[in-house]
Amino acid sequence: MSQEIAVVGSPEFTTGFRLAGVRRFENVPDDEKADTLDDAATAVLEDGDVGIVIMHEGDLEYLSRNVRSDVETSVEPVVITIGGGASGGGGLREQIKRAIGIDLMDEDEDQDSE
Repeated sequence: MSQEIAVVGSPEFTTGFRLAGVRRFENVPDDEKADTLDDAATAVLEDGDVGIVIMHEGDLEYLSRNVRSDVETSVEPVVITIGGGASGGGGLREQIKRAIGIDLMDEDEDQDSE
C-alpha cells in the first residue's frame, strides 16, 4: 500500500506542492495559524494514509508544545520541515536519519574518503 504526501501550511506554501500533484493538504492562512495549525498538523499525523508530512520550518513556532513535540519526534509519518535557512540542510539530514535509522550522508562521506 502506497502512502500519500501531505502538506500543512499557508495557501501560498501548499500551492506549489498541489501543482506538483500532492492531493492531501491542510491550508492554514497566516492570520489563523495560532488558532488552527495544531488541529491541521494533528489531522495529518493521525491520517493512516499519510507517510510524509511537509511543513514550513517557521510554522513550528505556532504549534503548541505537545503538538510540536509530536511533529518533531514523529517517525511514521515522517515530518519534513523546509525553508529554515542555513539550518535546513542539517535538519533534513537528522529527519532522514530518524526516519530510516541510518545517516546516509555519513556513508557517502566514508566512501568519498576511500
